[in-house]
Amino acid sequence: MHGHHGDGVDEVHEHDRGLSYDLPVLARRRMIRLMAGASLIPLVGCTSEDEKAASSPSSSTASPGGASSSAGSSAECATIPDETAGPFPGDGSNGVNVLKESGVVRGDITRSFGDSAGGTAEGVPLSVTLTVVDAASGCGTPKQGAAVYIWHCDRAGDYSLYSEGIADENYLRGVQETDAAGQVTFTSVFPGCYPNRWPHIHFEVYGSLEDATAATSITNTSQLALPEDVCDTVYATEGYEESVPNLAELSLETDSIFRDGHDQQLATVKGSAAEGYAATLTVAV
Repeated sequence: MHGHHGDGVDEVHEHDRGLSYDLPVLARRRMIRLMAGASLIPLVGCTSEDEKAASSPSSSTASPGGASSSAGSSAECATIPDETAGPFPGDGSNGVNVLKESGVVRGDITRSFGDSAGGTAEGVPLSVTLTVVDAASGCGTPKQGAAVYIWHCDRAGDYSLYSEGIADENYLRGVQETDAAGQVTFTSVFPGCYPNRWPHIHFEVYGSLEDATAATSITNTSQLALPEDVCDTVYATEGYEESVPNLAELSLETDSIFRDGHDQQLATVKGSAAEGYAATLTVAV
C-alpha cells in the first residue's frame, strides 16, 4: 500500500468516484446525448476503428505528435464529458496550488521543479498528445492559444504534492499552451492502477495560458482512459506489480467515471513497453 491507499482509498472515492458526487455529472452527460441525438454524435475521442487499433498490439511507436492536426469536419460533435478533478488536482481547489509556481509550464513532466525535492518519476515512457478543438465548429477548428494542465499518479499509484513520501515532489504535473494545430504533447511515464479506479490521466482545459497559470476560469475538466491491452502489457514490467491485481478487479464498464460511456475519453495508444508509448486524444471544448 502507498500514501493515499488503505484508509486513503475512501478519501479518493469520496472525491474521485463517489456516486453522490457523480450523479449531477451523469445527468448532465445524459442530457447532452439526448439533445444531440445518439446517431449524430461522432466519437470525438476515439472512433470504432481507433478502439479496434487500440485493442491490437502495435509494432511501432507513434511520434509525439501522433494526433492528427485535422481534428474533424463533422457538422456536429459533442464536448468532452465533464468529470471530477479528484482529490489531488494541485490547482488550488483542494489546498495546494502548483499552477502559480514558476516552472509548471513545461512539456517534460517526469521531473519535479522549483524548490521541491527534485525527484524523477520512474516507469515506462509515455507521451500524451491532446488536440483541443472547437465543438461549435463541428470539431473542425483547432483551439490555438488554449492551455491544458495534466496530472496523474506514478507507477505506484501515488500522487505528487499529496501522497506520503512524495508530498514534496511535483512531478507528473504540467501546463502547456496549444499550438496552431490545437495540440500539446507531454513527456511522462505510464501511470499505475490503484484500487477501484481504471488507469487514467486527469486534465483541465483553460481559455489561455494566462488563465491556467492564474488557476482561474477552467473551461473543461475531464479524464483520459487508457486501453486495457496496453495496461496489461505495461503492468507486466518491473515496478508495476501492484497494478496487476488492481486492474484485474476493474473494467471500463464498471469504473465509476467511465461506466456511462468512454468513447470520447479512450485514448489511442501505440508503441511498446521497451520503447515507450504514445497516447493521443482529441478534446472538443
